[in-house]
Amino acid sequence: MTAHFRYPRFFVTSPSPCPYLPGRQERKVFTELVGVHAAELNEALGRIGFRRSQGVAYRPNCIGCTACVSVRVVVGEFVANATQRKLLRRHGDLEVSACRPWATDEQFQLLRRYLSARHPGGGMAGMDEDDYADMVEHSTVESFVVEYREPGVGGRPGRLVGACLTDRQADGLSMIYSFFDAADTTRPALGNFIIMDHILRAREAGLHYVYLGYWVKGSARMAYKTRYRPVEVLGPAGWSRYEDDVTDPPRLQRETA
Repeated sequence: MTAHFRYPRFFVTSPSPCPYLPGRQERKVFTELVGVHAAELNEALGRIGFRRSQGVAYRPNCIGCTACVSVRVVVGEFVANATQRKLLRRHGDLEVSACRPWATDEQFQLLRRYLSARHPGGGMAGMDEDDYADMVEHSTVESFVVEYREPGVGGRPGRLVGACLTDRQADGLSMIYSFFDAADTTRPALGNFIIMDHILRAREAGLHYVYLGYWVKGSARMAYKTRYRPVEVLGPAGWSRYEDDVTDPPRLQRETA
């Protein structure tokens, strides 16, 4: 017997202060990802700009503002620039592994340090161990955690310096949330390196895109998302190439990936 497809029900959140543009209000439209068709629904919504958070797919639905734009890197055509090649060499000693989506205390402690350094007043600042476990483990789609560790000694795993909760979709990898040791001055621009690693990982898997979430033009916190060329942005007519001029920054800039 064929299961009947249930069309999703969408809801809208109440307005709240925008974390990226001062003086503006944000609002989201969302739906639950439940049932046997959850993965298919997530795939379809992801192509039109939705993001996943646990068992929910959401996208901005702000009144009078369309500043948040979905972006994705075109993996097959990506060529690293000089700064990005330097970054790959600098962190080339890291041991990278894709782990099943199971929360660990080591990951949570790294997340706490990251949030304290980069987003002390953000919406995730009050997360506890249970909240983090929910974020990682409550997924109705194919997900994994990519861990980045310094070289181990004597058969013991090295120090965890970065991690990313990632979804695998039919056409690409979707970076749900990445965090890293932002206080380690010997490991600059780890967030950018994690994106680079996902691009290479997607290429090796034969996938077309790496989805980076939302980008806000003019927001310094979001500037890094358009440095991975070619990048596509989602507009009213669908996905198109972002062609604004870009040059290598004079130094590795701080990122908030």
